Amino acid sequence: MNGMFKTSKRVAIPSLRWLHQQIIMKRTKTAKAGPAKKTAKKEKPKSEESDQESSGSSQLEASSSKSVLSKPEYKNLEQFLTHCQDQRTSTAANIKEFNFLKKRVRVLSKNGDVGDSCEGGVIYWMSRDGRVQDNWALLFAQRLALKLELPLAVVFCLVPKFLNATIRHYKFMMGGLQEVEQQCRELDIPFHLLLGPAVDRIPEFVKSRKVGAVICDFAPLRVPRKWVDDVVKALPKTVPLVQVDAHNVVPVWVASDKQEYAARTIRNKINSKLSEYLTEFPPVVKHPHGTGCRKVDPVDWTAAYEMLECDKSVDEVDWAKPGYKAACKQLYEFCSRRLRQFNDKRNDPLADAISGLSPWLHFGQISAQRCALEVQRFRGQHKASAEAFCEEAIVRRELADNFCYYNEHYDSLKGLSSWAYQTLDAHRKDKRDPCYSLEEMEKALTYDDLWNSAQLQLVREGKMHGFLRMYWAKKILEWTETPEQALEYAILLNDKYSLDGRDPNGYVGCMWSIGGVHDMGWKERSIFGKIRYMNYQGCRRKFDVNAFVIPLTIQHIDFSFHTTKMDAKISCDRPPEAPERILLSFLRSFLRS
Repeated sequence: MNGMFKTSKRVAIPSLRWLHQQIIMKRTKTAKAGPAKKTAKKEKPKSEESDQESSGSSQLEASSSKSVLSKPEYKNLEQFLTHCQDQRTSTAANIKEFNFLKKRVRVLSKNGDVGDSCEGGVIYWMSRDGRVQDNWALLFAQRLALKLELPLAVVFCLVPKFLNATIRHYKFMMGGLQEVEQQCRELDIPFHLLLGPAVDRIPEFVKSRKVGAVICDFAPLRVPRKWVDDVVKALPKTVPLVQVDAHNVVPVWVASDKQEYAARTIRNKINSKLSEYLTEFPPVVKHPHGTGCRKVDPVDWTAAYEMLECDKSVDEVDWAKPGYKAACKQLYEFCSRRLRQFNDKRNDPLADAISGLSPWLHFGQISAQRCALEVQRFRGQHKASAEAFCEEAIVRRELADNFCYYNEHYDSLKGLSSWAYQTLDAHRKDKRDPCYSLEEMEKALTYDDLWNSAQLQLVREGKMHGFLRMYWAKKILEWTETPEQALEYAILLNDKYSLDGRDPNGYVGCMWSIGGVHDMGWKERSIFGKIRYMNYQGCRRKFDVNAFVIPLTIQHIDFSFHTTKMDAKISCDRPPEAPERILLSFLRSFLRS
């Protein structure tokens, strides 16, 4: 043990004490949730926004140049994985030798010291970011443990039920955690799956193992924030709790100290900091202190699945396999095959042009920063696509975190701008015809074949193209009794079926579509008021609607032709009332084509 722990006096963790001496460690009060009181500025002309985007592009280019990003020569997934590890090891031998940006960190507890009786060392309480490498929270935890020559462990608290998460989401998350356990074991870092709420399990683990410090990652949503607040209160006063934003490239509290009005107001704030924050990662290395995994039993994953109380009717999907390696495969295929089309074709649901990374990003199984770094290596060949991807993966994603962090009503009409709420309220009594129930929507029983197909894809595949998700949510506003009900239905269906449900991007997407968040007022019309409107004909101008609808409809109808009776028998894996409507929808699309 380090000589500094030989006395019984309490000792300051060097890195934490350093932070205390800087402004970062002073525990500033988080701004109260809700829209910023400052009056929103009028929407700037498109030419001005274009200038801002161009400025952000040049700053991103400067960041790329500083990082000396060059097109890699990998030819397959294994070479890609090797390439990523080579980038880490060439950056630094370990996190101790890396110039860690301490603004990524904030101390949540009043205490920044650790006692000399801390045989349990440092633990990283993993929650939002379920990966080992490219994880600033785990890297900071190892940095602390290496500096003090203490053991390091990773813990994850599994709760039996979480919001509208189904077995589809749990299987994806837990599949990724099984890979985390394996990778941790290879690095001699114990991984513990704690069954139950964090407010009980974390303090219990800390006390029983004599842990000296707890590091956690960051999430802006109210439930995980409450978990952290509760753990801060329940931990022994001698044990500091430190939070690291391992999800965003620029930490949410660094990017802005208030709720931003739109992408144009946060873009330059983020892009101007990329030269400092968009860096390579050092590696998480084999940990040299403590007993490692020798005395740690493997996780009983069977027992973990048995304790779940979630909805088990929505099962896993085939197209997306969980874990870091599967995420890397998705990123590799995007960079090598689809990136070239991204800028021009990303709004076409039929074009194979998008990254498809959202499930892995949501569960933290891959870092958005890693994705941005790898995409930037192709700037020389696909500059416009690389910039467009970074706009979505960095600016838009972090704008969503900003909204959910600074607005406590991120999933309610109370969180809307005054103009948006007023216009929806003014049209509250407008006639809705048709008006569908939640059950009809969930079963895709509307008159709109495009909407039905998007909903069917969401239910069956756990995904929906971003352009269609906007149309899908806006039609829900058109077909429900009140805007409150529309938002409720959209969030419920998205959270229940989409692999990336219960995410800041999902909440902001629904709020943008139904409540004009991060948008401006448009021509006033029935039901929508001044909220941006989308319709079927607009979609037809964007892409071949029939080509999207027909294959999805056919998948849900099984024609078994009986030659003796010369009739067609229609069978379907949905309720009896559904096949007729699906067939009508299919025939409409067929006749249009």
